[in-house]
Amino acid sequence: MKSVFLFILILFAIDCFAQKAEKVNVLFIGNSLTYFHDMPQTLQLMLNETNPNIKVEQSTFPGISLSGHIEDVIVSRTENGIRARKKNSGELSETERKIGEKKWDIIILQEGTVRLLIPEVRKYKVETAIAAIKERVTNPDCKFILFKTWPLKGYYPQEYCYSKFSIKSSLPKDEYCSPLIESFEQELDLINDSYDLVAINQSLICSENANKFYEVLMEFPDVELYEDDMHPNENGAFLNACIFYQMLTGKKASVLKYTGAINLKTAEILKGISD
Repeated sequence: MKSVFLFILILFAIDCFAQKAEKVNVLFIGNSLTYFHDMPQTLQLMLNETNPNIKVEQSTFPGISLSGHIEDVIVSRTENGIRARKKNSGELSETERKIGEKKWDIIILQEGTVRLLIPEVRKYKVETAIAAIKERVTNPDCKFILFKTWPLKGYYPQEYCYSKFSIKSSLPKDEYCSPLIESFEQELDLINDSYDLVAINQSLICSENANKFYEVLMEFPDVELYEDDMHPNENGAFLNACIFYQMLTGKKASVLKYTGAINLKTAEILKGISD
């Protein structure tokens, strides 16, 4: 209960800060789950309508993990992928340079969903990367949001596994796995438990994107949110932008005039779900 109350206070502080500050600098750090269909740019267009003092930027690359943002140097990139190598001593990653560009007020961290569901990956890779990112931020008052992503659109039963060499080579077993997942609802529960645990351990605020995705799927099954098995389509990206609009401003997305490029009726449904 104490931790829930703390997160409510932090979220309230973000809302108040966004209302009063002359300029609020927001940085997304993530991968294609963030940038698909220009979600950060859609969010900025929403903010321009009511809170133009909030400026959104991003450090997002296809397929990259949060640890990759800190540990790797990108050698080349295409629309669908990157080629990277481990940093040499004294080098900075692209995301480290971006973090150092300005005094960020809010940083939104997005990790691949599966990496949160395997306890060892969560502990040794995800939480370690989040702590490293926080250490590199110069603004002591920066607030951090954990982007709670949604279940993969797949088949059940499902189990996700990583080799120890992808986690920590000194671990005793050769492979580490998520619990066996029998349904979408079970995977959603596991996502909520896993993300909330990281948020508590790392003093982060969790977004509600996964739960809002589920709400749409249950209440409006004709509204498709997926482009493929994991990425959001235009509707999913619009919903994500609405959720972050509300988190950053404390205002309901349903009052926005902006509807983007999606169907008007669908836009109104998604705005209402995010409220």
